[in-house]
Amino acid sequence: MSAFATMTAAGIADAVRTGKVRASAVVRDALDRIERVDATINACTATFADEALAAAAAVDATVANGGDPGPMAGVPVAVKNLFDMAGRVTLAGAHMLRDAPPAVQDATTVRRLRDAGAIMVAATNMDEFAYGFTTENEFYGVTRNPRDTNRLAGGSSGGSAAAVAAGMAHIGLGSDTNGSIRIPAAFSGVFGLKPTFGRLSRAGAIPFVASLDHVGPMARRVDDLALAYDAMQGADARDPACTLRAVDPVRPFLSDDTPLRVGVLGGWFRADADAAVLAAVDAAAEMLGAATTRVELAEARIARFAAFAITAAEGANLHRRTLCERPEDFDGATRDRLLAGALLPAGLVIQAQRFRRRFQETVRAAFADHDVLIAPATPCVALERDRQMLTIGGREMPARAHIGIYTQPLSYVGLPVLVAPIVLGDAFPVGVQLVAAPWAERALFRAAARLEAAGLAHAGVAEPA
Repeated sequence: MSAFATMTAAGIADAVRTGKVRASAVVRDALDRIERVDATINACTATFADEALAAAAAVDATVANGGDPGPMAGVPVAVKNLFDMAGRVTLAGAHMLRDAPPAVQDATTVRRLRDAGAIMVAATNMDEFAYGFTTENEFYGVTRNPRDTNRLAGGSSGGSAAAVAAGMAHIGLGSDTNGSIRIPAAFSGVFGLKPTFGRLSRAGAIPFVASLDHVGPMARRVDDLALAYDAMQGADARDPACTLRAVDPVRPFLSDDTPLRVGVLGGWFRADADAAVLAAVDAAAEMLGAATTRVELAEARIARFAAFAITAAEGANLHRRTLCERPEDFDGATRDRLLAGALLPAGLVIQAQRFRRRFQETVRAAFADHDVLIAPATPCVALERDRQMLTIGGREMPARAHIGIYTQPLSYVGLPVLVAPIVLGDAFPVGVQLVAAPWAERALFRAAARLEAAGLAHAGVAEPA
């Protein structure tokens, strides 16, 4: 394994900016690793060798001329194939979009990463139109977990998570509607952030459910996650939800030792979790000083099903014309879910929207006494590829539809959530959600940094077998 793959993103950027390392060497190494590793895990749908090397050469020229190429100089980034990149067709995991016109401009987050000096090296695999938790795509194949190729990488941002876990990129860009950053981060054993709804611009990302869609980064280190998150912040007129003008950087505050009031979510968030998952949650809670502090979010179960209803209805409405005109061109699993959503009664969807205000009040009360709440990201460790069922509420339920039972209630009300990969001994990584009140991402990063400093949360580079 190369030295660059195991370096941190921040370390690479510092080395490039000071002339100790050439961005061209870093990017060439990332491209070589993609060529060696991706045949095994199928994380990437396209690589950008010529463009990436040209961008790296520009970074090197800026350094040679005494300029500053930015805080992410030379850092390789893998981008979920949902985000526009100028001159490239945005597939969104859909075969039907393969002949669509190329994007004329970058998505806002992609542009901001480029402006910070980062280099886009690949577009990554996903569930079609982001409707799924496992990155099993009828057209572009299954993305395998680089930590155990007999397991799934999670979805729908599974390609980005797997690319980061396998050292093919240092930062992954993903989207999260019901858990699509948090679940692949948990399964693939990396850090992932779903920020507050409206914190990062979604402009230039193909939508799925406008009232629930978020975008955010994944990384193998908390500092790297903070580096990417800070670079992407800022209001954007292209996204009506992204209107908060004040940038609130988190990276300068990672080592802030101000006490955090931490609680553990109980009830719904523990009832169906495997023992290994609960052990990881409890270990994180103990380290953060919340071993016995239980917090209940009343009606979390209803919030989860309300999110389901809104997702199905809005997703179906978005694709209604194509469903009518070209149903055979969809991935079969996506088509069936969208058709089911089109049949939902309007009254049910209205009630699901109305319940959001009520659940927001429940959440607001919980954060009156807590800065961070801890919960599992998934009810089990990364799913084996042949595992079909989970036990939920005493009943056997389809695993792929229900892996998001702990993520959906939180994105339903737009809360910021950071997933930390907890590793106990030689056990498989377990993703733990750190949850904060809206706009309080700084508390999440401080908590995650403490878990990482204690050696409890960590994400090394995987070598797929």
